[in-house]
Amino acid sequence: MIKIEGIHHVSLVVTDLERAITFYRDQLGLKEIKRPPFDFPGAWFTIGENQQLHLIVHPTSQTLRKDGGIDSRDGHFAIRVKDYEATLNHLKRQGIEVKEKPNSRSGFKQIFCTDPDGNIIEFHVPRN
Repeated sequence: MIKIEGIHHVSLVVTDLERAITFYRDQLGLKEIKRPPFDFPGAWFTIGENQQLHLIVHPTSQTLRKDGGIDSRDGHFAIRVKDYEATLNHLKRQGIEVKEKPNSRSGFKQIFCTDPDGNIIEFHVPRN
């Protein structure tokens, strides 16, 4: 049996690294951290205390979405936040299009958005 300790990181494919860094660092407020000197471009960020987001430039990737719409059933990653309204207001102030699901059957109040390459991100708080 595998003894899982948790998720360490999520990797996302991006096509324009500087545009992606601006989105995740400047618009979402993630902290960029040192990345090993791989032979391909990318960037790493911390999420919370023990998780990371890794961006990888790979223009021919098969994981890039063709449609920029926000479909909450499509592949995505979720970030737990402390305050739903503060998160929603911040995203809107940044000019980021969102899809709100405050009464989701999941048990979470959810906000979905996409990064510049169409990767879907969920922000949520428990709904209670």
